[in-house]
Amino acid sequence: METARMRHSRPRMAIVDPNTLAMLGLKQILQNVVPIISVETFSTFEEFEKAGPNTFFHYFVAQNIVLENRQYFTEHIQKTIVLTITKDPSAQLSGFHSFCINVPEEELVKTILRLEQHGHSGGKNLPEMPQVLKNKILTNREIEVLALLVQGYINKEIAAKLCISLTTVITHRKNITEKLGMKSVSALTIYAIMNGYVDINKI
Repeated sequence: METARMRHSRPRMAIVDPNTLAMLGLKQILQNVVPIISVETFSTFEEFEKAGPNTFFHYFVAQNIVLENRQYFTEHIQKTIVLTITKDPSAQLSGFHSFCINVPEEELVKTILRLEQHGHSGGKNLPEMPQVLKNKILTNREIEVLALLVQGYINKEIAAKLCISLTTVITHRKNITEKLGMKSVSALTIYAIMNGYVDINKI
C-alpha cells in the first residue's frame, strides 16, 4: 500500500539533523536539484520515526543520529545517506553512502546531482518532470554556451571553442539567465544536467 502511494505521488525525502541551518540549506538545494520531490525535515530520530520512515525514498541523516540509531539505519542502508563534515574516508561509516556538507555550494550541488543520476538514471522510478521544466526554452547556440559554462569554461574560452566573438558570448549568457531566471552557476548546472545538456561526469 505504501509503495503504491509512493509511486503515484511526489517522492518524499527526509533530512534528519539537529543543525537547523544545515538542514534548511540542504532542503533548499535538494528541491532545486530535483524539483519534483517533497523534502521533510526532522531534528530528532523520534520525530522522523513518527512520520513513517517507510514512506520516504531516501534519508539524509546526521552522522551522530545514525550512530545513536545504528541498527535501524543499517537495516535501511540503501535508503540512508550519512551527512558528514569531513571528506576523510577513515572518519566515515563503512558501508553507508556519505555526503560531506562542509563544502562550497557548487560542490554540494554536484554531489547531489551525482547521487540523483546514479540512483535514478534517466529519471527511472521518479514521476514525470513538469512539462514547463521539460520545454526547450533555449536556442541551440545558447545550449552550447550553457554546456561549456557549467563545465567551467570562461567567456574567452567559450568564444574560442564556438568561433564566436566575446561580445556574442556575453549576450548569450545574458539571454540564458533572463530566459531561465537563474543567475548562479549552481542553478544553471542543475538545469543543464536535468535537461541532459551536459554529462554529469564533465562538471
